[in-house]
Amino acid sequence: MKVVVLTGAGMSAESGISTFRDSGGLWEQYQVEDVATPEGWARNPQLVTDFYNERRRQLFDVKPCLGHELVARLEEKYDVAVVTQNVDNLHERAGSSQVIHLHGELMKVTSSLQPNNPRYIQTLSPDHLDVKIGDKAADGSQLRPFIVWFGEPVPQIERAATLCEQADVLIVIGTSLNVYPAAGLTLYAPPQARIYLIDPKPVKWNSSRPFEHIMLGASEGMKQLMSRDSL
Repeated sequence: MKVVVLTGAGMSAESGISTFRDSGGLWEQYQVEDVATPEGWARNPQLVTDFYNERRRQLFDVKPCLGHELVARLEEKYDVAVVTQNVDNLHERAGSSQVIHLHGELMKVTSSLQPNNPRYIQTLSPDHLDVKIGDKAADGSQLRPFIVWFGEPVPQIERAATLCEQADVLIVIGTSLNVYPAAGLTLYAPPQARIYLIDPKPVKWNSSRPFEHIMLGASEGMKQLMSRDSL
Protein backbone atom coordinates (compact mmCIF):
# COMPACT_ATOMS: atom_id res chain seq x y z
CA MET A 1 0.00 0.00 0.00
CA LYS A 2 1.33 3.41 -1.00
CA VAL A 3 1.20 6.08 1.72
CA VAL A 4 2.08 9.69 0.98
CA VAL A 5 2.60 12.03 3.92
CA LEU A 6 2.39 15.77 3.24
CA THR A 7 3.84 17.83 6.10
CA GLY A 8 4.03 21.52 6.91
CA ALA A 9 5.35 23.82 9.60
CA GLY A 10 3.07 22.39 12.29
CA MET A 11 5.06 19.16 12.22
CA SER A 12 8.40 20.82 12.99
CA ALA A 13 6.84 23.26 15.45
CA GLU A 14 6.58 20.37 17.94
CA SER A 15 10.37 20.07 17.74
CA GLY A 16 10.77 23.73 18.62
CA ILE A 17 11.33 25.19 15.16
CA SER A 18 9.56 28.51 14.69
CA THR A 19 6.68 28.50 12.27
CA PHE A 20 6.34 31.37 9.84
CA ARG A 21 2.69 32.38 9.93
CA ASP A 22 1.51 31.73 13.46
CA SER A 23 1.56 34.28 16.26
CA GLY A 24 5.18 34.77 17.28
CA GLY A 25 6.35 33.22 14.01
CA LEU A 26 9.30 34.27 11.94
CA TRP A 27 7.29 36.64 9.73
CA GLU A 28 6.58 38.78 12.79
CA GLN A 29 10.33 39.13 13.32
CA TYR A 30 11.44 39.49 9.69
CA GLN A 31 9.90 40.89 6.55
CA VAL A 32 9.32 38.07 4.10
CA GLU A 33 10.37 40.40 1.28
CA ASP A 34 13.77 40.86 2.93
CA VAL A 35 14.80 37.25 3.58
CA ALA A 36 12.72 34.97 1.37
CA THR A 37 12.61 36.53 -2.09
CA PRO A 38 15.12 36.88 -4.94
CA GLU A 39 14.70 40.65 -4.63
CA GLY A 40 15.65 40.56 -0.94
CA TRP A 41 18.74 38.54 -1.81
CA ALA A 42 19.75 41.01 -4.52
CA ARG A 43 19.18 43.94 -2.16
CA ASN A 44 21.00 42.61 0.91
CA PRO A 45 22.73 39.24 0.54
CA GLN A 46 24.43 39.69 3.93
CA LEU A 47 21.08 39.87 5.76
CA VAL A 48 19.77 36.81 3.91
CA THR A 49 22.97 34.84 4.52
CA ASP A 50 22.89 35.67 8.23
CA PHE A 51 19.20 34.73 8.47
CA TYR A 52 19.78 31.23 7.06
CA ASN A 53 22.98 30.73 9.04
CA GLU A 54 20.88 31.34 12.15
CA ARG A 55 18.15 28.94 11.00
CA ARG A 56 20.81 26.29 10.31
CA ARG A 57 22.36 26.59 13.75
CA GLN A 58 18.90 26.25 15.28
CA LEU A 59 18.57 22.83 13.67
CA PHE A 60 21.17 21.43 16.01
CA ASP A 61 19.32 22.65 19.07
CA VAL A 62 16.27 20.53 18.22
CA LYS A 63 15.50 16.91 17.48
CA PRO A 64 12.69 15.07 15.69
CA CYS A 65 9.41 14.92 17.58
CA LEU A 66 7.37 11.78 18.09
CA GLY A 67 5.36 12.72 15.00
CA HIS A 68 8.47 12.56 12.81
CA GLU A 69 9.40 9.21 14.36
CA LEU A 70 5.94 7.74 13.81
CA VAL A 71 5.93 8.83 10.17
CA ALA A 72 9.27 7.03 9.76
CA ARG A 73 7.83 3.96 11.50
CA LEU A 74 5.11 3.71 8.84
CA GLU A 75 7.82 2.28 6.58
CA GLU A 76 7.74 -0.93 8.63
CA LYS A 77 4.34 -1.73 7.07
CA TYR A 78 3.90 0.45 3.99
CA ASP A 79 5.58 1.99 0.97
CA VAL A 80 5.94 5.56 2.27
CA ALA A 81 6.94 8.83 0.64
CA VAL A 82 7.15 12.08 2.59
CA VAL A 83 6.51 15.35 0.80
CA THR A 84 7.40 18.24 3.07
CA GLN A 85 7.11 21.99 2.86
CA ASN A 86 9.71 22.20 5.62
CA VAL A 87 13.36 22.93 4.89
CA ASP A 88 14.74 21.22 8.01
CA ASN A 89 16.18 17.68 8.03
CA LEU A 90 14.07 16.30 10.88
CA HIS A 91 12.27 13.70 8.76
CA GLU A 92 15.60 12.28 7.63
CA ARG A 93 16.98 12.34 11.16
CA ALA A 94 13.89 10.44 12.35
CA GLY A 95 14.55 7.71 9.79
CA SER A 96 12.31 8.47 6.80
CA SER A 97 14.07 7.16 3.70
CA GLN A 98 12.16 8.94 0.91
CA VAL A 99 11.72 12.67 1.56
CA ILE A 100 10.95 15.30 -1.05
CA HIS A 101 11.57 18.87 0.03
CA LEU A 102 9.29 21.19 -1.95
CA HIS A 103 10.84 24.39 -0.63
CA GLY A 104 14.49 23.40 -0.54
CA GLU A 105 16.84 22.21 2.17
CA LEU A 106 18.41 24.31 4.87
CA MET A 107 21.58 22.21 5.06
CA LYS A 108 22.33 22.82 1.38
CA VAL A 109 23.69 25.82 -0.51
CA THR A 110 23.95 26.45 -4.20
CA SER A 111 24.91 28.80 -7.00
CA SER A 112 23.30 32.23 -7.15
CA LEU A 113 23.20 31.99 -10.93
CA GLN A 114 21.94 28.41 -11.37
CA PRO A 115 20.35 27.45 -8.05
CA ASN A 116 18.71 24.24 -9.30
CA ASN A 117 21.70 22.89 -11.22
CA PRO A 118 22.75 19.71 -9.34
CA ARG A 119 26.40 20.40 -10.20
CA TYR A 120 26.43 23.40 -7.88
CA ILE A 121 24.40 22.13 -4.91
CA GLN A 122 26.51 21.46 -1.81
CA THR A 123 25.56 19.90 1.52
CA LEU A 124 27.06 21.65 4.53
CA SER A 125 28.54 19.67 7.40
CA PRO A 126 27.60 20.14 11.08
CA ASP A 127 31.04 21.61 11.78
CA HIS A 128 30.73 24.07 8.89
CA LEU A 129 27.22 25.51 9.07
CA ASP A 130 27.87 29.17 8.33
CA VAL A 131 28.23 30.68 4.88
CA LYS A 132 30.09 33.95 4.39
CA ILE A 133 29.84 36.59 1.70
CA GLY A 134 32.71 35.66 -0.58
CA ASP A 135 32.10 31.90 -0.42
CA LYS A 136 31.72 30.76 -4.01
CA ALA A 137 29.92 27.99 -5.84
CA ALA A 138 31.79 26.01 -8.49
CA ASP A 139 30.59 28.42 -11.18
CA GLY A 140 32.18 31.35 -9.35
CA SER A 141 28.95 32.90 -8.07
CA GLN A 142 28.18 33.67 -4.44
CA LEU A 143 26.75 30.70 -2.55
CA ARG A 144 23.10 31.19 -1.65
CA PRO A 145 20.73 29.05 0.41
CA PHE A 146 19.22 26.10 -1.45
CA ILE A 147 15.76 27.41 -0.62
CA VAL A 148 12.79 27.99 -2.91
CA TRP A 149 11.96 31.63 -2.27
CA PHE A 150 8.63 33.32 -2.91
CA GLY A 151 8.30 34.00 -6.63
CA GLU A 152 10.59 31.13 -7.64
CA PRO A 153 9.48 27.91 -9.36
CA VAL A 154 9.11 24.75 -7.26
CA PRO A 155 11.26 22.18 -9.08
CA GLN A 156 10.00 19.15 -7.11
CA ILE A 157 6.29 19.83 -7.53
CA GLU A 158 5.81 17.49 -10.50
CA ARG A 159 7.57 14.63 -8.75
CA ALA A 160 5.41 15.23 -5.67
CA ALA A 161 2.24 15.32 -7.76
CA THR A 162 3.15 11.99 -9.38
CA LEU A 163 3.56 10.41 -5.94
CA CYS A 164 0.20 11.78 -4.80
CA GLU A 165 -1.43 10.25 -7.89
CA GLN A 166 -0.16 6.86 -6.71
CA ALA A 167 -1.38 7.22 -3.11
CA ASP A 168 -3.72 4.75 -1.51
CA VAL A 169 -3.58 6.86 1.64
CA LEU A 170 -2.72 10.56 1.94
CA ILE A 171 -1.86 11.91 5.39
CA VAL A 172 -1.66 15.70 5.69
CA ILE A 173 0.04 16.96 8.86
CA GLY A 174 0.49 20.47 10.22
CA THR A 175 -0.14 22.54 7.13
CA SER A 176 -2.64 25.33 6.57
CA LEU A 177 -3.18 24.20 2.96
CA ASN A 178 -2.92 27.88 2.04
CA VAL A 179 0.42 27.88 0.22
CA TYR A 180 0.35 26.92 -3.44
CA PRO A 181 1.39 24.94 -5.35
CA ALA A 182 1.88 22.62 -2.34
CA ALA A 183 -1.76 22.91 -1.23
CA GLY A 184 -2.88 21.73 -4.66
CA LEU A 185 -1.15 18.38 -4.21
CA THR A 186 -4.16 17.00 -2.34
CA LEU A 187 -6.14 17.26 -5.57
CA TYR A 188 -3.91 14.66 -7.21
CA ALA A 189 -4.89 11.88 -4.82
CA PRO A 190 -7.03 9.23 -6.59
CA PRO A 191 -10.79 9.29 -5.89
CA GLN A 192 -10.58 6.08 -3.85
CA ALA A 193 -7.63 7.25 -1.70
CA ARG A 194 -8.28 7.75 2.01
CA ILE A 195 -7.27 11.19 3.26
CA TYR A 196 -6.43 12.07 6.85
CA LEU A 197 -5.81 15.64 7.97
CA ILE A 198 -3.93 16.00 11.27
CA ASP A 199 -4.06 19.51 12.70
CA PRO A 200 -5.34 20.83 16.04
CA LYS A 201 -7.01 23.83 14.41
CA PRO A 202 -9.80 24.11 11.86
CA VAL A 203 -8.34 24.10 8.35
CA LYS A 204 -10.07 25.86 5.47
CA TRP A 205 -9.54 23.23 2.83
CA ASN A 206 -11.50 24.04 -0.30
CA SER A 207 -12.16 20.47 -1.36
CA SER A 208 -15.25 18.44 -2.01
CA ARG A 209 -13.24 15.28 -1.25
CA PRO A 210 -14.22 13.40 1.91
CA PHE A 211 -11.48 13.35 4.50
CA GLU A 212 -11.10 12.67 8.20
CA HIS A 213 -9.87 15.58 10.31
CA ILE A 214 -7.98 14.44 13.40
CA MET A 215 -7.93 17.61 15.48
CA LEU A 216 -4.70 16.92 17.36
CA GLY A 217 -1.08 17.97 17.06
CA ALA A 218 1.32 16.04 14.85
CA SER A 219 2.52 13.59 17.48
CA GLU A 220 -0.81 12.86 19.16
CA GLY A 221 -2.57 12.71 15.81
CA MET A 222 -0.08 10.19 14.44
CA LYS A 223 -0.38 8.16 17.66
CA GLN A 224 -4.13 7.98 17.23
CA LEU A 225 -3.90 7.09 13.55
CA MET A 226 -1.33 4.34 14.12
CA SER A 227 -3.32 2.83 16.98
CA ARG A 228 -5.88 1.65 14.44
CA ASP A 229 -5.79 -1.80 12.90
CA SER A 230 -5.26 -0.27 9.46
CA LEU A 231 -4.97 3.17 7.93
